[in-house]
Amino acid sequence: MNPVGVKPLIALTGATGFIGQWLLRELPKRGYRLRVLLRRPSAVPMEAASAVVGDLARPQNMAAGLADADAVIHSAGVAHAMSGLPEDDYRVLNTEATIGLARAAQRAGAKRFIFLSSIRAQSGPTADQVLTEDLPPQPTDAYGRSKLAAEQGLAQLDLDWVALRLVLVYGAGVKGNMAELLRFARTPYPLPLGALHGRRSLLALDNLVAAIDTVLAAPGRLRQPLIAADPGALSIPEMIAALRRGLGRSPGLFPVPPALLKAALHAAGRTETYQRLAGSLVAEPTALLKLGWKPPVTTAQALAALAQS
Repeated sequence: MNPVGVKPLIALTGATGFIGQWLLRELPKRGYRLRVLLRRPSAVPMEAASAVVGDLARPQNMAAGLADADAVIHSAGVAHAMSGLPEDDYRVLNTEATIGLARAAQRAGAKRFIFLSSIRAQSGPTADQVLTEDLPPQPTDAYGRSKLAAEQGLAQLDLDWVALRLVLVYGAGVKGNMAELLRFARTPYPLPLGALHGRRSLLALDNLVAAIDTVLAAPGRLRQPLIAADPGALSIPEMIAALRRGLGRSPGLFPVPPALLKAALHAAGRTETYQRLAGSLVAEPTALLKLGWKPPVTTAQALAALAQS
C-alpha cells in the first residue's frame, strides 16, 4: 500500500500513440502519477511525472523505469493497421516484448500489469455470435495471434495481470476505419447505407480510461482477459446518425439493397469497404461491468462529440 496521500505510480508504455496520449492526459486527473517508458529520447509531456528511455525488446534495461511502480500499463506494440509485416515481427514486438516487460515488472514488484490487448485475440474482423470471454479464442491473422500469445504468456507468470481486449477505440485524432466513417458523415450528401443491419461494438476513449481506472483499483487478483467495449453495439446507420447529430444535421440516409451496394463497391474495387460496413462484431463487456466499471458516455454521445471535434 502507498503511504497516505501518495498517489499510485503507473509506468506507461506507448505514451506517444493514439491511446497512450489520451491516458497521459486523463489518468493524472484520476489521481495517478505517471512514468513514461520511451524507446528514444523525446519531449516529455508536462502531465508525465518522469520519463525513462529503454528498449522494450530488451526489458532488462527497463529496471529504472519500473522501479517503485505500483502498476504497468502496456499500450505499446505493432498496430493491426500495419499490414504487410511478417508474422515474426508481430511475435517479437507484440508477444515477446510484452512477456519480457511483464517479467521485468514482476521482478520490480509491480502489483498489477495491464496489457492493452485486442478483440482480434478472440475473433476475426466479424463474428456471427456475441463475443464473451468464455468463448474459445479464434484469431484469424498475425496481429490477433500475437496478442493472444502475449495473453497466454502472461498467464504463465506469477504476476497479477489483466488483458483488456479492446474493440475499435475512437475519439479525437482517430485514424483508420472510424476516420473513414467520419469522412462519410461529414459529406453534405445523402448516403445509401440505410439498409445495413450489421452491428459493431466500439469503445470511446473516455470509457477506456474509466475501464483502466476500474481495473487498477479492483481488489484481489484478476489474472484474466476482459472485453472492453461500450455497452450496446450500433449499426452503421446509427453511427452515421450520431455523427451527423453532432454536426447539427439530420441522418441523411436512404436504403439501398445490400446486394446492390455490395456489387457497386466491388465494381469500384472496394470489396473490403463493404465487408467493414455490413459485417457484425458485437462484444459483451459483462465481466468488466461486474468489476464496477461505469462508462461515463454512451456511444451515441461520444460519436456526436467526435464529429464536433
